[in-house]
This record gives sequence, C-alpha cells and structure tokens, in this order.
Amino acid sequence: MSMTSTQPRFSLESAETVHANLSVAELIEHAIRKGEGMFAANGAFVSRTGKYTGRTPKDKHTVKEPSSESNVWWDNNAAISPEVYERLREKANRAMAGKELYIVDTYGGADPAHRISVRFVTEKAWHALFVKQLLIRPVEAVIEPEWTIVNQCTELCDPATDGTRSEAIIALNFAAKEVLIMGTQYAGEMKKSVFTILNYLLPLKGVLSMHCSANIGAEGDTALFFGLSGTGKTTLSADPDRRLIGDDEHGWTDTGVFNFEGGCYAKCIRLSEEGEPQIWNAIKFGSVLENVVLRSDRSPDYDDATITENTRVAYPVDYIDGAVLPSVGGHPKNIIFLTCDAFGVLPPISKLTPEQAMFQFLNGYTAKVAGTEAGVTEPQVTFSTCFGAPFLPLHPSVYANLLGKKIAEHGARVWLVNTGWTGGPYGVGHRMQLGHTRAIIRAALHGDLDHVEYTTDPVFGLSVPTSCPDVPTDVLMPRNTWADKAAYDAKAAELAKMFEENFRKFA
Repeated sequence: MSMTSTQPRFSLESAETVHANLSVAELIEHAIRKGEGMFAANGAFVSRTGKYTGRTPKDKHTVKEPSSESNVWWDNNAAISPEVYERLREKANRAMAGKELYIVDTYGGADPAHRISVRFVTEKAWHALFVKQLLIRPVEAVIEPEWTIVNQCTELCDPATDGTRSEAIIALNFAAKEVLIMGTQYAGEMKKSVFTILNYLLPLKGVLSMHCSANIGAEGDTALFFGLSGTGKTTLSADPDRRLIGDDEHGWTDTGVFNFEGGCYAKCIRLSEEGEPQIWNAIKFGSVLENVVLRSDRSPDYDDATITENTRVAYPVDYIDGAVLPSVGGHPKNIIFLTCDAFGVLPPISKLTPEQAMFQFLNGYTAKVAGTEAGVTEPQVTFSTCFGAPFLPLHPSVYANLLGKKIAEHGARVWLVNTGWTGGPYGVGHRMQLGHTRAIIRAALHGDLDHVEYTTDPVFGLSVPTSCPDVPTDVLMPRNTWADKAAYDAKAAELAKMFEENFRKFA
C-alpha cells in the first residue's frame, strides 16, 4: 500500500488498497474499471449520483464542542454531540475495511496567506477525480494536510442507532478539523464542505468569504456575482469578453479577491454552444458530467432532465479560455446580486444604495430552482441570507458588516439583477432571456448605465434604468411585461411584504 502520511483519527490500514494523488487519467481508468461511469462522445467522464441528485442541507450537522461553540450560528447550523460524531467516525473507519480507497491532497484558497490544505479520502474513484478537478492542485510533491474530508458515500446511516436525521450525514468537526460524509453520492457535498470551513475561518481574521463568482475586464476591473445555485453565477461570469477568476466561492482581503477553488461546477441543463460557449468548450477529457443523459451515440443530451434538472459538469478553471491564473484579482468595481425571482416582479436590473445593498444581502431573496437540493422539483421562494445561508457557520451580521466595510472602503457599485421570471410569475410568465441579461450586465460593467435616466420603482424603491443598450425598454420595467397589471400590483405588494417581514430578524 503506497501512500503519503495520513492523520491518525481515520485509519486506512484495514483498506485493501489506498491510491494517493493519482493523475486525472489514472483516476478515470480506475472509475471505468470499477463501473462508476463511462466516456461521453466529447471525452468527458459521465457519472451518476444515485438517490441524491442535489445537496441535502437538512443532513448537514456541526459538532457542538467548546472551541467553536461560541462562534457558530446555531439557529442555522444543526448540532450533533461529540459522542455522536465519534460513533459515526468509528462507523466510517469500519466501512473502509477491505475497500479500494483514494486520497487526493488539495488546497482551498488561491491566496497562500489564507488557504487551507485538505486531504480527501474517497471510496469512489470518480469522487477523487471530481475534487482533483474542483480544488487547487498543489505544485509540491507532498503537502501536510490540515483538514481531512472522508467520503464513505455507500455507507448508510441508521437514524435509530446513529442519531442522524436520515441515511445521509455531512458532519463538520472544527476542533478535529474533519468532515465526514456518508450516505450520499452527490459530489457537491465535498466542495461545499471546503466552502463552509473557509466561511468559518476567514471572517474571524477579517477576510470576507463570499458565495459569488468573479471575473476581470480588459481594463483590470474586477466584478463579483453573488447568488444561490441556479441564479446564473457560473453562466454569467463565463464571459468571452472578460477573464474568469472563479465561478462560485471567493474571499476578499485587504489586497483584493481570491478564488477558493481551482475549478468550476456548472449546471448543464439546456446547455448550448451558442448560449454558453465557454462552458460548452470546457467539457472535454478530464471533465466530469453528473447525471447527464447520453444518446445512443454517447453524445450528451443536455435537454434531458429525466434524472434531474440539476445536471452538472466539473472542470478545472484553466479549461476556460483566458482564465486568470493564479485565481486572484483586485478590489471589485462592481458587485452584482443575482436573484431568480419566481414572482416575476423585480426589475431585470436596479442600482442599489449602500442601505439597499445591505437589505438585499441580508435578505438573500431568490427561488430555489428544480434539482439544486433534494426534493426541489419546481421553483420555491426562499430567503437565504448573504446569498448562501446553508454554508454560513457564523451569524449573518459578521458577513454583512465585512461586506459593508469593503464596499465603503473601495467604492464598489452594487446592482440587483433578476435572472428569474418576467411577464408573470412562474407558470404564467417566462424566464428572462439570457441575451438580455448578458446585455444588461455588460452595460453595467462598462459604465453605460452611469449616464442614463433612472426611475424609482414605486413598490420596492429601487432605482431602475429607463434605457439600456440592446434591451427593449419595456423589459426594464416588469409591470410593462404583464398583461394583467392588477395581478402584477398584487404580486409585487406580496413580495414587498415578505421582504420586510424577513428583514425584521436582522433589524
């Protein structure tokens, strides 16, 4: 058994074989041999995630122990005792016996001053491939891991004896610097575990951690795109006219922003070469397609949602032409909050005051789109504070105060962009055209909206531009897109009331 050193709490000595830090080609060879997937015609590896085709946030738990107890926002983080965690860890240790296991050593964080080293131990070769492509690969031959994430995905929990909510568990232990995943094969749980760790560590030392994508323009201007899964972070930041820093998770320090990851995790449903050319071209050998249906000729059918709406592809960031390497940028000039408004009443773009920015950031309004979480089959209105509540170990005020401070210090402009419905709510209207959204964002980033007239939305008090290049004027004012104006007024008033009620808990 050839491997680098491991942390002692998870013993791998009983494993049949442990493969450490294999190459991409070797991991694909192992995954094919073990029947974990197949090649698509475009060269990508196609996998299935089984029962769970999205995250299962209700099964995410944090160990309540003295070193972190006073910091954790327990209203948002389900607690388990150290005793329950120890039993689960021992169960995972027993489950490793006789298995072929894979180790991948990675970094979380492109800024050496703020990164963490993480060792993944997986039973699936394709899970090892996934994290190798999604996290940051060390240039060193050997790194000493600070954190260990163990994924024994086929070992099911028993709520009656294990003290879990279901057969799945994602358990974070800040004292032991461990994460334990069992009972779910959805690979996104691994990457979000690293995000949650950094969301805990970084703000405590004054670095803002953010659920956002980031890119850089030709003039060196950095832009951030906040939003939950399904709002367009990956799609809109993959812009041929700008260079990608990262598509999902970043930190903001005193010197600028940095990507937490070394890859992208893009939604594939209804993907087209014309609509999203950079993502389309990134799907090749080494990329991992999740739950994508293949035609008889093994070409991906991106329109087929038979398995899930949440079809995904994982690939290294350097598969995107012109990506910024290392993945760091300066202080952002523009910040865009992306919301998928299922009510269809928010403008496609509005310019926010600092006070409105804090209001929208703390509310984090959007609609969870089908497939992003277990059990979500159609858009569901939700308020996810800081546009990432499932991944926040600390109280939202910590992140909001840091963001407000950064905006004030660096003069960033903040925009609210609705990528959701127009012409009516879900079931009546239709999704915003991607071409219109791209034109709106391009105008905001290029300064084209700095000198146009604005009008104040009478319901939400938002400043809405009355014109925008390449976008029909009627689209900019959502009420104009509704056939039934009275229905619009009622739905807008309903959402405004929901905003105010949700914000009371932060007042």
